[in-house]
Amino acid sequence: MDTSPAADAVAEPGTGRRFGADFVWGSATAAYQVEGAVTEGGRGPSIWDTFSHTPGKTLNGDTGDVAIDHYHRVAEDVALMKELGLAAYRFSISWPRVQPGGSGPANPEGLAFYSRLVDELLAAGIKPVVTLYHWDLPAELEAAGGWTNRATAYAFAEYARIVAADLGDRVGLWTTLNEPWCAAFLGYAAGVHAPGRTEPVAALQAAHHLNLAHGLAARAIRDELGEDTPVSITLNLHVTRPVDATSAADTDAVRQLDAVGNRIWLDPLFKGTYPADLLADTAHLTDWSFVHPGDGELINVPLDSLGVNYYSTSRARRHAGEGEPERADGHGDGASPWVGADTVEFLEMPGPLTAMGWNIDPDGLVELLLRLHREYPATPLMITENGAAFDDEVGPDGGVHDGDRVAYLHGHIDAVARAIEAGADVRGYFVWSLFDNFEWAFGYERRFGIVRVDYDTQVRTPKDSARWYADLIATGAL
Repeated sequence: MDTSPAADAVAEPGTGRRFGADFVWGSATAAYQVEGAVTEGGRGPSIWDTFSHTPGKTLNGDTGDVAIDHYHRVAEDVALMKELGLAAYRFSISWPRVQPGGSGPANPEGLAFYSRLVDELLAAGIKPVVTLYHWDLPAELEAAGGWTNRATAYAFAEYARIVAADLGDRVGLWTTLNEPWCAAFLGYAAGVHAPGRTEPVAALQAAHHLNLAHGLAARAIRDELGEDTPVSITLNLHVTRPVDATSAADTDAVRQLDAVGNRIWLDPLFKGTYPADLLADTAHLTDWSFVHPGDGELINVPLDSLGVNYYSTSRARRHAGEGEPERADGHGDGASPWVGADTVEFLEMPGPLTAMGWNIDPDGLVELLLRLHREYPATPLMITENGAAFDDEVGPDGGVHDGDRVAYLHGHIDAVARAIEAGADVRGYFVWSLFDNFEWAFGYERRFGIVRVDYDTQVRTPKDSARWYADLIATGAL
C-alpha cells in the first residue's frame, strides 16, 4: 500500500472538511467473525471454536460455525465492496485454515481461498490489507500452552512466512497482529475471550510472546519479500482519564493502566524495552524471566505504519474504599484484565452510549492520535477500526435507517480530520465493520456492520451508513 503522505484534511468555510486524494478509505472484518465453513477446506479448530462451543461462554451459545458465510460468498462480497467504492479491504487470515494444527506443511485449500480473495480484490481495484492474527489461535497450539509458550511465537513466524510466500507482493500492507491486548488480557486474565483463562501471570507471558511473535513475523515477511515490504501492527490503545485530575492518586492509577494497557506494546515496539513502572507494578506477580536476552531487539523492527483501533474512552481512580473496586471498563463481567492494577477502579461513563454500552467520545480519538504523533512522529498512523453497534431495525421499506451510526462515523471521521490539521500523520480510515457478523462473546446480537446481514438468509443489505460512507469516499468531503 502506498504510504506516502496524504494531502492534509482541510476545513474550508462553508464546505466542511476535505481529505486528500491519497487518503485511504476502507473497511475491515476478521476471519472467525465472517468466514464460517469451520470444517471445510481442511481448516482445523481454533481456540474460538472451542470457546464458543463451551456452554455459557457466548451470548445465546452463538458460534462462528456459519457466521456470514463469507467463505462461499467472496465474489458477491467483493462486488459489494466495489459498489461502495472501497479503496482497501482489511481482512484477517485464519491460521488454522492455513496450518490446521499451527505447524507443519501448509494446507493448499486454505491458501487457495485467500489467494482467490486477493485476486478478486485486485480485479475490483481494491487493495488487500492482510492481518495475520485476529485471535483464532490453532487449538493444538493452545493445548501446548498457547501464547504462554514461547514456541508459539516462532510457530507464528513460520506461518507468516508461508502466507507471505504464497500471497507475495499482491498484498498492499501486512499487519502482524490485531489487538494483542485483547488476546493476552481478555483471553488469559479476564477469561471473557478465548481461551477463557483467568491467570494474571499467563496474561503477561502471553503479552510478551505476542510482542515477540510480531517481531519474528515482521522479519520473516521481509526475509521472504524484501526489506521494503510494508509491515504494520494494529493496537487497541486505551484513552483513560483520571476522575480527579488534581488527585495524585487518580493520576497514578491512570499511569498504571497506561503501562499495562498501552506502553506494554508501544515501548517494546519502538524502544525495544518494557516500561520500568510496568515491571515494578507487577513485580509481586512475576520477575519477567520469560523475557530472554535479545528479545527487545527482535521485537523492535521498523514499522511502515501503526494501526489504531478506537471506540470509546474511560475514567478511572484509585480505589480507597472497602470491597471490590468498580470496574465499568467495557470488557464484560469476567475477572479483571488489568493485571497488577487491582486497586484501580473504572467508573460508569455518561452517555450517549452504543449498544455495547460504550460511550461516544470523538475527542478521545483526537487525543490519542496527537499523543502517538507526538511520541512517534516518524511513524504514519492508520485508523484500522472504528465504528459502533446499535440496535438496528429494518424499516417498512426494507432498509436500515441507522442515523445514529452515521452520526457516530461523522463525528469520528471529523476527529481524524482535526488530528490531521493539528499535525498528526494519519493516512487512512477503515470502518468497523463492513458487515454485521459474529461479535465474539456477544454472539450475533450486537451489529457493527454498515451492511446488514440477515443471518437466516445471508442476504446483504447496505444500511444508510453504507450509502453515506460511499458518498464520503467518492467526494472526500465530510
